Amino acid sequence: MMNQSRPRTVSELKAAGITTRPVKDEIRENLIRKIRGREVLFPGIVGYEDSVVPQLVNALLSRHDFILLGLRGQAKSRILRQLVEFLDQEIPILAGSEVNDDPLDPISKHGKLLLQEMGDDAPVDWVRRDQRYVEKLATPDVTIADMIGDVDPIKAARGGHILADELTIHYGLLPRANRGIFAINELPDLAGKIQVGLFNILQEGDVQIKGYPIRLPLNLLMVFTANPEDYTARGKIITPLKDRIGSEIRTHYPNEVETGMEITRQEAWVERTDLDVQIPDFLSEVVERVAFLAREDKRVDQRSGVSQRLPITLLEGVISSAEQRSLRLGEVEVVPRIGDLYAALPSITGKMELEYEGEMHGPEKIARELISAACGLTYEFRAGGMDVERVVAYFEEGGALQVSPDAAADACVEGFRSVPGLIEMVETVGLVPASAPSGLKTAACELVLEALVAERRISRTDGGYRRARHEGPTGKGYKGFEPFGS
Repeated sequence: MMNQSRPRTVSELKAAGITTRPVKDEIRENLIRKIRGREVLFPGIVGYEDSVVPQLVNALLSRHDFILLGLRGQAKSRILRQLVEFLDQEIPILAGSEVNDDPLDPISKHGKLLLQEMGDDAPVDWVRRDQRYVEKLATPDVTIADMIGDVDPIKAARGGHILADELTIHYGLLPRANRGIFAINELPDLAGKIQVGLFNILQEGDVQIKGYPIRLPLNLLMVFTANPEDYTARGKIITPLKDRIGSEIRTHYPNEVETGMEITRQEAWVERTDLDVQIPDFLSEVVERVAFLAREDKRVDQRSGVSQRLPITLLEGVISSAEQRSLRLGEVEVVPRIGDLYAALPSITGKMELEYEGEMHGPEKIARELISAACGLTYEFRAGGMDVERVVAYFEEGGALQVSPDAAADACVEGFRSVPGLIEMVETVGLVPASAPSGLKTAACELVLEALVAERRISRTDGGYRRARHEGPTGKGYKGFEPFGS
């Protein structure tokens, strides 16, 4: 709701001593205030504190238009939308203006006529900062009329104007974003001739609408995003436009697993109604390492990238798999296990673009191998060097173990106790405390066994799935652990 004490006419605006300034100066001044106040500049943006954020600050302090260049899932759009926080809470405009006319210096014919007719009695409206951000996804069918504007015969007929009258203009997105921020996502997808139409606004600060002998000196911050792969896959940013963009800022995926885990925890939907979700920390690490390994796998197209959405949706899928089990068993606690990762394979396969070799292997096989390798790395990081010979010897001497994904945690723990030293080992290395509930102990034991599979110390087989397909969702599958090579 607008503040009712705000000036409502141009004369009240002048009496209050309220002045206006270019939007880039407005952003710069608010940014300086936030820096001095040691405020968090981009809340929720994790992993960019020493790389992207300082470059963003430099661009804004320099009053530059800028482009964020990076692969999918690197928070580019989120960063642009947070720029709104550097605008004033509200700004005054001439009432009824389609282009946010400055009451003291209008640019449209409507605004100029209003001041001529009413002078200082011209009415003033107030626009919130969230209304001053305009975002457009670039697509090949975007036209100059969409971006800049065009003649509107209906407006001419209703107003009794000739088509040459400026009042017949239907303004496009750029003029309507005047005195605010205009963002274009996926800039290379914009047709070349439309990119040419952006030259003037970036260089001179004005646009020319076809068929009209007028120039609109717009007051804008222009920001863009692009994926480097798009330069050759679908289009490119034409060189003269690229030259006019003040700063090019490269985004990136998390550099550390811990940073990725923090992002995933922040973004994933983990709070489930009426159920207590407990996510083992080592399982969160396995989820994140799946993405890290995929970004290094030669079978995965690294030019397209592996989005941070992969671990986010994977963690959500893992929790949902555990949730199903808990609901069927009537358990209050939801504790995801390593086996739930395999139930969430669709969250991985749909997020990877594969090279030719990867297509030959198939996305599901690659996803399974990524999960197994991630378990091995997580175990090595958390419990590497631990003596597992008793566990391996159990299988080498003919022992076997079947673990049903639908089994209750207490039943699983009893099964794991049949493997000498397994329960004691997960407690000794600190994966879980001795007092941990059965759900956490089950997850830890599965991690150890999956890690031994990754190291080829034991073998893992899937069984029961054919029967499960015939029996429907209540069919019982199992994971079998056996001596390697059996």
